[in-house]
This record gives sequence, C-alpha cells and structure tokens, in this order.
Amino acid sequence: MKNSEHNTTPFILASTSLARKKLLEDNGIDFVVIPSEYEEDMTLPLSPIELVKHLALGKADNVAHRHPDSLVLGADTIVVFEDKVYGKPKTNAEAFEVLSMLSGTTHSIITGFALIHKNKNIHINDTDEARIIFKMLSPEAISAYIETGEPFLHAGGYAAQKGGRHFIEKYEGDMDNIIGLPIKKIQGHLGNMQNRENV
Repeated sequence: MKNSEHNTTPFILASTSLARKKLLEDNGIDFVVIPSEYEEDMTLPLSPIELVKHLALGKADNVAHRHPDSLVLGADTIVVFEDKVYGKPKTNAEAFEVLSMLSGTTHSIITGFALIHKNKNIHINDTDEARIIFKMLSPEAISAYIETGEPFLHAGGYAAQKGGRHFIEKYEGDMDNIIGLPIKKIQGHLGNMQNRENV
C-alpha cells in the first residue's frame, strides 16, 4: 500500500483511520490513502442513519472532486444510545461520562460509507449497524482505560479491536462494522460494479 497522491491505483481510502486501513489490507484490497479535508458537523438535525451517511458522503466527495478518475471510499462511524449520537470524546471528563453511561447497557454502532467515482457516475451511500451489550464497568476500570488514550480516537470512547474489547459482553452484527468498515457490504458493492463493467 502506498500513501501518496501520485499513484496508479484507482481505489482511494479517504481516511487516515489505522483500523480501516488494516481491514482493507487484511482483505487483500489494493488502495492508497488520501485524507479527506471535509469538516464533520455532528450537530446536523438528521437521524443517526442519515447523519452517518451524510458524513461519509462528505468525506468521499471531498476527495473525489480532486480525483475524478478514481473510486473513492469515505466512511464514518457513530455510537447511538437512546437516540443520541456519540462521536469521539474530546476530554477525559467526556470520555468518562460516555463510558459510564454505556456501562451495563445496549447501544448501536452504525458505520456509514460512500463509494464515489465522478467520471463513471458511481454514487453509493450505505450503512451497516451492529448492537453491543456492555459489561458493568467500574469507575476505576473506566479511568484506567482513559489513561491509555484510546477513547479519544474512537466513537463512543472505546476501540472494540483493542482495549475496549474487554468491555463488551456480547455483540450482534459484523465485527468489521464495529471496528469501522463493513467490508462484506463494501465488497458486495465492488462486485456489483465489476459485474456491470463486464456486461
């Protein structure tokens, strides 16, 4: 994988997320990383699903405008609890509040993704959702986890593929989606694109 805008690979990941990069690499997908300059706005008056689709589309579209002859993938992941959306916490206090609230409860993780190819007029905007049941967390466990710095890099304040996995009692859905990219759904869309081109 190259991390340069000067490449011949037609597939671009519009994200610097290490988790998303690893998921694509582990599934043998050849790509380059070109970060999106799109500014997220988590306060938009949209439903959680429409919000995450909108954010993913904004990220992909920002890069696609600069690279109209490439297929661009943008994605965004949110945590939803009691109809409220949670992104990455910004402070220790916010991280502690969110993780304390999720303790012993069930919440949803929704990843929105967009696939855009300007010159081929490809415009796909989809989501995947999973449900997480958290264990009861002690204040001491939450504080120790915050000290690792992980909460500030992940929606809902935890990384399911890292230290946050110890908080999960069980889950329903696709773990790849929980980590940040529903690879199976994306591969399905990529396969459909390939089939259409071969017709």
